[in-house]
Amino acid sequence: MTDSSLSPAGPHRLATAIACGLSDVGPVRESNEDNFLLDTDLQLLAVADGMGGHEAGALASALALTCLREHLSAHGTDAPACSSDPDATWSDPAMHAVSVLHDALDQVNAQVYARNVARQMSEGNGMGTTLTGLWRPHHPGPLLVFHVGDSRLYRYRDGELALLTRDQTWYQQALEAGKVDRLPARNLLLQAIGPAARVEPQIRVQPVLPGDLLMLCSDGLHGCVPHQEIAQVLAAATRHTLQTACERLLDLSVEYAGRDNVTVLLALYDH
Repeated sequence: MTDSSLSPAGPHRLATAIACGLSDVGPVRESNEDNFLLDTDLQLLAVADGMGGHEAGALASALALTCLREHLSAHGTDAPACSSDPDATWSDPAMHAVSVLHDALDQVNAQVYARNVARQMSEGNGMGTTLTGLWRPHHPGPLLVFHVGDSRLYRYRDGELALLTRDQTWYQQALEAGKVDRLPARNLLLQAIGPAARVEPQIRVQPVLPGDLLMLCSDGLHGCVPHQEIAQVLAAATRHTLQTACERLLDLSVEYAGRDNVTVLLALYDH
């Protein structure tokens, strides 16, 4: 198994969680176009699944994550800290943080899109990447979820595995429209970072409770491993065994004949 070049393997301590991530090229592909970021200073977790071939996907995912980290490092601390007043609300800090995150994702898309323009790629073509993650700019304060593409965020709580993101794919759109036949391929994206000049990410506040186990993953996992199998692994995970759980999830993708790169990032919240 190979860990991402952007984040070292092994558990990492966040302000309110223990987190661990792993990425693997899988049994078929020659290169790993997935990447993940686990930044303890920023309290930032993200997974990116690149596309474009000939190493372009790997460049897109790494560039997106690096640009995101740089922008939030430069501007994320501009958000006002949460008040110590017990009667205060999180509305102002949360709204400011959402604005900062929107700006960051706009910059991320602009950076990758600029590379495509420089390579004379037409609108809608060229390299791109999914981008799904979590950011907690202040504690106490809201946990923000951001999402573009079909990487996913799951939550395991009280024995139940819940999907917290919606795939931005033609397949998902067809299902929601009630179609049952002639469905598009599952991996055809409605949105990705990079191919177009503009992107519309999903951003929202995500409540989190002590004991919640959140999982970010690329479609190399959720596209082939049944949810029941994933839930069984997460049910057994503890703060001391997160890396073992990540390794087991990557192994399952091979056991279920997965052919794609696969990336998993787990965060177990304690308060």
